[in-house]
Amino acid sequence: MSESLTAFELLLQIDRRCRLLAADLPSQPARQDSWSGIGFRLGEQWYVAPMGEIGEVLHEPRFTLVPGVKSWVKGVANLRGRLLPIIDLCGFFGQEISATRKQRRVLVVEHDEVFAGLLVDEVFGLQHFARDSLQPIDAPGGPIAPFITGRFQREQSWQVLSLFTLARSQGFMNVAI
Repeated sequence: MSESLTAFELLLQIDRRCRLLAADLPSQPARQDSWSGIGFRLGEQWYVAPMGEIGEVLHEPRFTLVPGVKSWVKGVANLRGRLLPIIDLCGFFGQEISATRKQRRVLVVEHDEVFAGLLVDEVFGLQHFARDSLQPIDAPGGPIAPFITGRFQREQSWQVLSLFTLARSQGFMNVAI
C-alpha cells in the first residue's frame, strides 16, 4: 500500500523522527556548574580571565610607538580601523615579559570606555573548572593582588584575574609620564 504524502506531511514526519532521535541538551543546572575562562601566562604564573571579559585573542600585532607614555605602554595598533593601545601586562605589574615573541598573544578587552590589548607571554585557550572549586586567594600581595578574585587548582594554580577590574583601575588609566 503506497500512500502519497504531501510535502508538508513529509516534513512533519521527518521532524517527529528527528525529535525522537535527538540527544538531550544538558539541563540548566548542569551548565551553570561550570566556570570557563581564557588561560594565559605572565612570567611563571598561570592566570585565567573570565570568558566575558576577553573580546578576542590576537598574535602580537605591529604597533606604532607613542611618545610621552609609561614604558609598559608598547604603542598603538590598527585593529580593523580602530586604534588599539598595546599594554605590556607583565611590565604593568613590574615583571619582565618573555623574550620568546612567538608565543606572545594580545588579549583584547573592551569595557565601558576602555579598549585595550593586553600583551601576555602565552595563551592556553579555553579552560573549564567546576564552579564550586573556586578557592579564595591566600594572603594576596604585590601589584597584581587587587585584580585577583580567587584561584582554581589543577596541576598548577590558576589565579583568576579580572581584566574588567584592571580596566577600571586608576593606575591602568594613568599612562602618561
